[in-house]
Amino acid sequence: MANIAKIGNMMRLKEIRKSQNMTQQQVADALGLHLTNYNKLENGKTKLSAQQMEQLAKILHCSPSDFISRRSDVRIVPVRQYVAAGIWQESSLWDEEDWYDVAVPDEPEFRHFTLYGAESKGPSMNRRYPEGSALIYTSLMETGESPKPGRRYIIETERSDGLREATVKKLWQDENGKHWLLPESNDPLHQQPIDLSAGDGEIVRIVGRVIYSVQREVD
Repeated sequence: MANIAKIGNMMRLKEIRKSQNMTQQQVADALGLHLTNYNKLENGKTKLSAQQMEQLAKILHCSPSDFISRRSDVRIVPVRQYVAAGIWQESSLWDEEDWYDVAVPDEPEFRHFTLYGAESKGPSMNRRYPEGSALIYTSLMETGESPKPGRRYIIETERSDGLREATVKKLWQDENGKHWLLPESNDPLHQQPIDLSAGDGEIVRIVGRVIYSVQREVD
């Protein structure tokens, strides 16, 4: 998660504090925080929790919603899990305190659908998504769209013992019309296409379509 800048909640905290003629130290004292920790909140380096938002609203005489940017051209999407080939677990969701937000364009095509966020982990798609990329996706169950070859999807595989693996793959169709899940990786261990129809005691679901990726520029 350190590879993605945590932009928090597009906070307007500094602007509101100044409008109330309060110093950082005064607000930090009222919150019961060290000044250094408060400075991280105000600069978006630390995520502002819902409880802190409520406390700040009382201190600064405003509404909690005033801390959220009113820009209409972006949406804020929480990143809540990893997508990583080979990691099997009961749930891929993180604890809520580990979630972070990213901003993506608010396009009319997706405006009425929920957007979800997951962070890529491992090399299985590193030619397309460097490790640490935030992948923003829609739910196929909600949109009702059919998967189309050439697009990239969030895949969930469930084993007979109930453990699940969440990953991302490109959907590919061969000359016979058969569908495969295609890794896009330079790692020799992640080169083999996956037969979407093969069972082997596992249930494979295409759960969402990736519509944005957000990644840190590599030096």
